[in-house]
Amino acid sequence: MKIEVKDAPGQLVAALKPISEAGGNIIAVIHEWDPTLRPKTRIVHVVLDLPEDRVDGLVEGLTSKGVSILRMGEERLLMKRSVIMIGHLMHTDLSDTVDQIDRTGFAEVVEIHMTMPGIAQRSSALLTVSATNRAHMETAMEILRTVAKKKELLLVEPMEEGI
Repeated sequence: MKIEVKDAPGQLVAALKPISEAGGNIIAVIHEWDPTLRPKTRIVHVVLDLPEDRVDGLVEGLTSKGVSILRMGEERLLMKRSVIMIGHLMHTDLSDTVDQIDRTGFAEVVEIHMTMPGIAQRSSALLTVSATNRAHMETAMEILRTVAKKKELLLVEPMEEGI
């Protein structure tokens, strides 16, 4: 889940207490500070294990403490892999390349970092793809290989497989 808490002493503990009260097991907490957010708030990502029948109690407990729930749900895209694509990415319709992965329903391009040195020069992009499992990740990579070949793009894949 992704929550927003007040930036004040004790607020993170107050936000996490309803999770234990609902019977949840906290696996990880990532505290994020972003100066573009509303003043005096913090974003916190909480990975937790909680029986489905206790979710409503957790939501009630969090909202009663003044915690805003920004996103909540089951993580389904468990594998991530980053690749580099080099070529005329914009001229070969980068959105089409991304859509071919996203349309699968089991994989998505979740991040893109792109460099474009000049309008007539090749650009490069670091694409991060998430997929539901290893087999789906391989299918997504095969789609990227096919697209890269068709659009005459260089695809650089990691030598070691990452999760």
